[in-house]
Amino acid sequence: MIGERLWRWRVALMVTVVGVYAAVMRFGTLGFPTELVFDEVFYARGGYSLVELGFEGEWGGDNQDFAHGDFSQLSDEGDFVVHPNTGKLLIGLGMKVFGPTPFGWRVMGALVGVAACIILAMTARRLFNSTIWGTVAGVLLAVDGEHVVLSRAALLDGYLTFFIVLGFALLVTDRFRTRDRLVTAAARERAEYGWGDEVRLPGGGPHLGMRWWRLAAILAFSLSVTVKWNGLYFMAAFLVLSVVFDWYDRRAAGYEGWFAGAFVRAIPAFLATVVILPVVYLASWIPWFTSENSWGRHWAEDNPGQGLTWLPDGLNSLIHYHQQMWDFHRGLDTPHNYESNPWAWPFQWRPTAFYFEDAPDADCGAERCVSAIHAIGEPLIWWTAFAVLLYALWRIIRHRDMLALTVSLGYLAAWVPWLPFAHRTIFTFYTVTMSPFVVLLLVWAMQRIAQPARLDGAWSTRGLAIVGVFLGVALILAGFFTPIWTGEPIPFRYWQAHMWLPSWV
Repeated sequence: MIGERLWRWRVALMVTVVGVYAAVMRFGTLGFPTELVFDEVFYARGGYSLVELGFEGEWGGDNQDFAHGDFSQLSDEGDFVVHPNTGKLLIGLGMKVFGPTPFGWRVMGALVGVAACIILAMTARRLFNSTIWGTVAGVLLAVDGEHVVLSRAALLDGYLTFFIVLGFALLVTDRFRTRDRLVTAAARERAEYGWGDEVRLPGGGPHLGMRWWRLAAILAFSLSVTVKWNGLYFMAAFLVLSVVFDWYDRRAAGYEGWFAGAFVRAIPAFLATVVILPVVYLASWIPWFTSENSWGRHWAEDNPGQGLTWLPDGLNSLIHYHQQMWDFHRGLDTPHNYESNPWAWPFQWRPTAFYFEDAPDADCGAERCVSAIHAIGEPLIWWTAFAVLLYALWRIIRHRDMLALTVSLGYLAAWVPWLPFAHRTIFTFYTVTMSPFVVLLLVWAMQRIAQPARLDGAWSTRGLAIVGVFLGVALILAGFFTPIWTGEPIPFRYWQAHMWLPSWV
């Protein structure tokens, strides 16, 4: 009886387990440190300015005045900022509800971080057709250091990751629903003609009407671009994958014109994208348009005859502003102690230290106590995932493995576009967008080990033991690294024990 109830409520149990685990990791001592850590100095203050002034004003004084409750240094002069508004508006919303406190400027990031873990668990459950593997995926993301740290800090990349995971989940849902409808339509056609499964069907397959899930995915990816521009990489990669899904599924359903059938039906999605993306992106700049003191708001009026003069002054000014932003990003080559080469990102070679201070008042049981926050991905998870990626690429090339392509594409979209910019000042914490797909790659590999294809879905005792040991070690390591993800005061020697590589110090 108990077993039957658990089985009936298995999805709710999965969501509860993942949600609680993720919330404990992200909300515990969220108000510490009380200072602005790393780039919170830009985004927490920017979020506050957006909800208080309606635009991002310049800040004077010491960077930490804001953290100490002094907001008098905010001026009504527009500040030159180099990222869109959505992430900062969400940060500002947290402060509007909970006040301009450390908890207030971090709470929305923690909330969407928990949501991302749950959404990934639901998506993995669908991909691997298993609530168990969905739970494993959600828990692994819940304890990954990159995702934990970026969920607990008022930076933009955690929000970017949330919208990417949401868009991916919606596209996966679209794929499975569309495939089921294709299979049903093909079976109906064969029944009408009296044909067997071995006979190819004429045409490219049914139209299937409006695909609302894919439309919702386009909206989610568009929102990711309104957080940071590199959301475009994921949007392009996954929308192309959606077309590949259609090719694969129409061919599997037995339609002779599978290529043309999927290509033609991708045209409405393309047209929807070229409409939705600009509209959503422009909507995210409404605070800029409606504020007289926004940076560069009146550039076109002050420089008649320059820029795209055929556009309204507001749009002309915004485009010029974006040219300035692009020039800033392209020329960002200022040496930084924690800059990292993207070729080494899969190994977390040079993780970003967000915070490091002595904690003389802490009772950590040692002569010297420190509080540190390092955005280090859980090493066993990340290092193993890179080996799995190589195997997945082999599976894609050799066996056209669609599931391998699905779980590895996000990893590549988060990594490969940055490789040409190795000369730029960039940081390992950007890999937080890679974290969900690191986890999916691992779960894909674990399922193949624990439930090998030769057993037709049955469990392998040896494989299950290997996976169980791996998960146990991974969770133990996560517990070991948790203090340097959350900033808990620890003995200095215990902190040193976490610095496995010289590049981590």
